[in-house]
Amino acid sequence: MKIKILLISTMLFFTSINAGELKMPAAFESKFVQEIVSPSKKKIIYTGKVQYSKSSLLKWQYVSPTKKEVCTDGKDLVIVDHDLEQISLYAINKGFNLPAVLTSAKRQTNGNYLAVYEKKNYYISLDSKMELTGISYNDDLDNKVSIRFNDMRYLNTPFSRNSMKCLLPQTYDLIRG
Repeated sequence: MKIKILLISTMLFFTSINAGELKMPAAFESKFVQEIVSPSKKKIIYTGKVQYSKSSLLKWQYVSPTKKEVCTDGKDLVIVDHDLEQISLYAINKGFNLPAVLTSAKRQTNGNYLAVYEKKNYYISLDSKMELTGISYNDDLDNKVSIRFNDMRYLNTPFSRNSMKCLLPQTYDLIRG
């Protein structure tokens, strides 16, 4: 359940990133390091690749410590856990005003941005070219989440909708949430 909430909150944040003062490209792809620290100070670090497309499409490909794919169109969330040979399908039904997150983003004195939405702070880091380098926030379970992006590549053309879908192996168990 923890990972589901974390993934949904991360997905919802990214699907909102076209709004407000922060401008995102039509698409980007990047390697990432996602660090999650629980309230009891237990830490887990995930690595992989992420693709984003302006039409609210996201595809996370986790490679370590577990092999997993997470895809969303902003309405539905698909998690393919290759280690467990399991596919989980969820409708994103929690009310969330996506544009409000970045509309509220304010540039801080250090050059980064702070977006406050529904009593949650989202810290957004950009490099000198105004390209995304990181996001950090506390999720609904009070975990501290930090995502750092490496080898960021901004693109002028969105990815095709089909390329942003998770492949669903026929032999995996299917769970609907």
